Amino acid sequence: MIYWLRHRTAYGYAQTVDLAAHLLHLKPRALPGQRVISARLTCTPRPDHHTETHDHFGNAATRLFLVAPHTSFEVTAESLVEVDFAPPPPSAETLPWEQVAAAAHGVETADFILPTRHVPLLAEATAYARTSFPPGRRVLEGLLELNRRMRQDFVFQAGVTSITTPIADVLRDRRGVCQDFTQVMLAALRGLGLPARYVSGYVRTRPPPGQVRRRGADQSHAWVSAWMGPGQGWVQLDPTNGIVVRDEHVILAWGRDFSDISPLRGVLLGGGDHRLSVSVDLEPEGEG
Repeated sequence: MIYWLRHRTAYGYAQTVDLAAHLLHLKPRALPGQRVISARLTCTPRPDHHTETHDHFGNAATRLFLVAPHTSFEVTAESLVEVDFAPPPPSAETLPWEQVAAAAHGVETADFILPTRHVPLLAEATAYARTSFPPGRRVLEGLLELNRRMRQDFVFQAGVTSITTPIADVLRDRRGVCQDFTQVMLAALRGLGLPARYVSGYVRTRPPPGQVRRRGADQSHAWVSAWMGPGQGWVQLDPTNGIVVRDEHVILAWGRDFSDISPLRGVLLGGGDHRLSVSVDLEPEGEG
């Protein structure tokens, strides 16, 4: 499936910004199963310095520096991306989860078994995961069951959490959004010693029957990439929807938690209060 992606972020500042430095993760990641046909960023005002690099996790990262005073800032990221992720292997061909945990200390996985400020290791999260991982169970069987359980046990409800809501609160209240569910699942898996990554990107949405797609109404999305052991690699699981990622998701970046790969963050001199507007469109090529 080929998707056209447009992500617009606009800030309006109450006071003049004299200097600004921004870090962006807004270009899709090129990897097996995802081909980036084109990608570009448009910024207003135009930055005085612009560098393209990769971060610690191999994600495309853009650094922008603005030295001229400004009262607004807008970034539009546009991409054309083809996605077709391979299905996971048969569950019976994966290792028992204990063997996966025992092997999870290499360069590829070490960053993703440790706690972070947003994903601490909580006894209650580990206990929640253990139901899906009895002794000797094949790791993919446990991962798929945990993914389904989270879809059943947690209620998607916008506005009841924020980026600072502790995952202990989400686990207790069983409500939140994709970022919350992803970070709960990360804590649950890491508590068992199973490496798991926070993945940011987009998921295809469809309008209600009889209605047209609303431009700009899509949203950023988040899900989990879990390690299945040497030779099997990673499987992408979307606990918000209870599905395995195949051809309706576009990957931007991955890290240990949300803070590693925020789409746009900045350090400003001046500005005061600000207004933020975000709009996202993800459309199959030819439907726009």
